[in-house]
Amino acid sequence: MLVNCAAYQDGKKLGDIASREIGEYVNRPDCVVWVALRDPEPGEMLEMQRQFGLHELAVEDALRGHQRPKVEEYGTTLFAVIQLIDMIDHELTVGEVCVFVGTKFVLTVRSRSQQRFQPVRERCEREPHLLRLGSGFVFYALMDAVVDRYFPVLETLETELEEIEDQIFAKNTTRANIERLYGLKRKVTTLKHAIAPLMEAVGKLHGGRVPQVCVNMQEYFRDVYDHLLRINVSADAIRDTIVTAIQVNLAMVAVEESEVNKRLAAWAGIFAVATAFAGIWGMNFEMMPELKWDYGYPMAIAVIAGACGLLYWRFKKARWL
Repeated sequence: MLVNCAAYQDGKKLGDIASREIGEYVNRPDCVVWVALRDPEPGEMLEMQRQFGLHELAVEDALRGHQRPKVEEYGTTLFAVIQLIDMIDHELTVGEVCVFVGTKFVLTVRSRSQQRFQPVRERCEREPHLLRLGSGFVFYALMDAVVDRYFPVLETLETELEEIEDQIFAKNTTRANIERLYGLKRKVTTLKHAIAPLMEAVGKLHGGRVPQVCVNMQEYFRDVYDHLLRINVSADAIRDTIVTAIQVNLAMVAVEESEVNKRLAAWAGIFAVATAFAGIWGMNFEMMPELKWDYGYPMAIAVIAGACGLLYWRFKKARWL
């Protein structure tokens, strides 16, 4: 549906306009039309395509959704896809905003996300000296707002990792830790899928040949690139720490299994000695004098108990028991 449609001239807002009036304002000198759509119907997108002369392939991507972050040029129009990431009930949800940027217009198409861009519009209206630069500044402000919203998500992931690290060496938590670590790794991968392609795309907006609508905003897009680089480095650090933590947990499992095996081996050794003595005295040969001795049975029990006690002491000293 149509969220907002406003016209700006020389950095100042002329007012909200109806969609049928877009063509009139686009033809005015130094005028920029900013239209915001949310989960639009095909008919609404076709109307915007007609009003702004959008390329059919870009319109198809915006309607279909689930696109990889990218920035593409279609003649004088720039088409960008940016993923919107929300943290809801400790799970990441991924939406997207498609941005069409021309010399006289900005069209945003938001889908599968509750994030709002009214603060971005308010920021642009508070800075008419920058809004005067045209649609390139609006594009920068939108991208900067989305990237800034990645930081709280990153901080949440870092906090979750710290909580898991505090539990790594606690007893009987190995399985739960590994499950949480794999869940956290999946979240970091989701964040990386939003960041890495966008970094590559933003790199085309500063330095060298840049799209015409971004010529006066190269320094600002370089700042966005720096923010993305920081987030990307932090995400890589979290992912590396997760891999290390998983290895530590698996090592803890191996250590625990080794301790169990030691205990089993120690008790098996103790019972083996007892079994050996019992087997010898259980053969019932006639020439075994202790069989007819009055104290033969107590002596056999004492020898078995003594041997088992000696082995228990040795295993206890070696910390196998």
